[in-house]
Amino acid sequence: MTKPLNWQKSTYSGGGDGDTCIELAASAPTTLHLRESDDPVTVLTTTRGPLAHLLDALRAGSLGSWG
Repeated sequence: MTKPLNWQKSTYSGGGDGDTCIELAASAPTTLHLRESDDPVTVLTTTRGPLAHLLDALRAGSLGSWG
C-alpha cells in the first residue's frame, strides 16, 4: 500500500485556499513531487538536483520566452 503524500503549498501562493499555487511533497529523502493546485492529478516527479537547476534558471530568466 502506498502512503499518501503530504502536499505543501508554496509560500508564494498567498496562503489562501485558492487553486493558483504550486504544491510540493516528498516521498523519499531524494524524491520530490510537484503539482498545480488547479490540476492535482498531474504530478511531476523529480529529485533535488534537477529541481534546483530549474529554479535557478527561472530566477535568472534564462529559459527564454515560450509565447
